[in-house]
Amino acid sequence: MQLIDTHVHINFDSFESDLDQVAASWREVGVVHLVHSCVEPEEFSKTQAIADRFPELSFAVGLHPLDVGQGREGLGSLLVTLAGSDSRVVAIGETGLDFFKADNCELQKRVFWEQLQVAYQLGLPVIIHCRDAAASMVALLKDFWRQYGPVAGVMHCWAGSPEETRWFLDLGFYISFSGIVTFKNAHQIKASAQLVPSDRLLVETDCPFLTPEPKRKQRRNQPANVLHVAEYLAQLRGVPLERLAAQTTENAVRLFQLPVQLETLVYAD
Repeated sequence: MQLIDTHVHINFDSFESDLDQVAASWREVGVVHLVHSCVEPEEFSKTQAIADRFPELSFAVGLHPLDVGQGREGLGSLLVTLAGSDSRVVAIGETGLDFFKADNCELQKRVFWEQLQVAYQLGLPVIIHCRDAAASMVALLKDFWRQYGPVAGVMHCWAGSPEETRWFLDLGFYISFSGIVTFKNAHQIKASAQLVPSDRLLVETDCPFLTPEPKRKQRRNQPANVLHVAEYLAQLRGVPLERLAAQTTENAVRLFQLPVQLETLVYAD
């Protein structure tokens, strides 16, 4: 069985002391590839160094909406340069809008737009963070579509309603679920997870955050726990785990153009 964790942050300090052991754990459960997301361009060199150690790591480069500060002069040019400097860059992000923790809405929109332009220019997908901003996000994306054209991407760590989920599916986006979907009271997220078409579904940990059940007592989440996300989604959607793992792996390879040789899985219907 193959799994791909489509959103990790293993450059964080909490992984420094035992990253080799963490890697052994993800390999043991069948994680064959990971996509490392970026919260600011300054992480780029450290992420490259980690990818040098673990060949199953691809990564993104971008600026998180909660890190826009007063704006970044020359951000677009910097991202183009960094993305073009390493073939392991498979996306722009994470980027997006977060109106839950910050109120600099217009600045976030401008910075997000700039990163959409980079993704469009380079033909890369975007990894989108969207919290309490779905309506604004959809309006902005539709405006970008009209002015430039569509950009592929994923709504990462998705926690939106079924109605909001349909908005982004209609725009062609993939939807990725994290450990939140396993939480007892995540009723809205569970409903959203049941309606996403199988060919648009992705799984992630967003580690070191959001440890899924049954590992929630562990303070630090890790890529191996994407197995628990996949197990829960399979049960929720009424499909075998092997089928969901194969489909989400195929989806991740397609979206991010990952260098993964897919297993051939024969189903007994």
